[in-house]
Amino acid sequence: MNVLPIKDRVAILNCLSEGMGVNAKARVTGKSKNTILKLLADVGEACALYQDQAMRNLTCKRIECDEIWSFVGAKAKNVKEEHPEEYGDCYTFTAIDPDTKLMPCWLVGIRSRQCTFDFMADLAGRMAGRIQLTRDGWNAYPDAVDAAFKGQVDYGVLNKSYAAGHPAVEGRRRYSPPEIVTCSKSVVNGDPDMGKVSTSIIERSNLSLRMGNRRFTRLTNAFSKKMANHMHAISFYFMVYNFVKIHKSIKTTPAMEAGVTDFLWSMEDIVMLTETNV
Repeated sequence: MNVLPIKDRVAILNCLSEGMGVNAKARVTGKSKNTILKLLADVGEACALYQDQAMRNLTCKRIECDEIWSFVGAKAKNVKEEHPEEYGDCYTFTAIDPDTKLMPCWLVGIRSRQCTFDFMADLAGRMAGRIQLTRDGWNAYPDAVDAAFKGQVDYGVLNKSYAAGHPAVEGRRRYSPPEIVTCSKSVVNGDPDMGKVSTSIIERSNLSLRMGNRRFTRLTNAFSKKMANHMHAISFYFMVYNFVKIHKSIKTTPAMEAGVTDFLWSMEDIVMLTETNV
């Protein structure tokens, strides 16, 4: 079986890390789409496995959580009976430590109680001690947090309400976020520092995810056609975010700042990670 040289794999991954679509990567690197998707699958699986093992016993003190919307194959309203079961709206649950900028875990699924419970259980299992958790007002979270942390968490909620808008501005609203009308904070459990109850950093991080991953680009045909490829791309994105790219605000990588690794990873290191995962 032919194996791409490390130099070629690094070139493809560099394009992928900058948010290029599969067709664009094929044109720039001269490799076929199948070759690129095969590399993405290998790298995505290796990155998911490595981060699952490395992100354990974390000393984070604060965590913000949110979800970011995308879709696979077709939006929910356009899904037909003949379409694969995986087609439809897709949500990526994300978490970030505002101090180290580390994103310790994520979950790709739908915005349901079951996915919320699974995500909170995964997050709780990675923390070494008590944390302060901030979420928005999604009603599935209080029970999920209670089940995962069993009361050993300082949990605050940031509630936001949005203007409904007028049909005449629907076209404009498709390109802009809805206007926030009111914003309030409340304590759900423990004794959270209310001055630090915020979702600003996770929302900004989700914006970076959307900008840095072609599959999340709105109003284009660059969306994922298969759930597996969608998940591989997200795993690779978080690997690069946590271990490879220098975060401007902390002047190092989140993984180094959080003590998960003691060196700056390169794209070659990620390629070699796939070698050891074979």
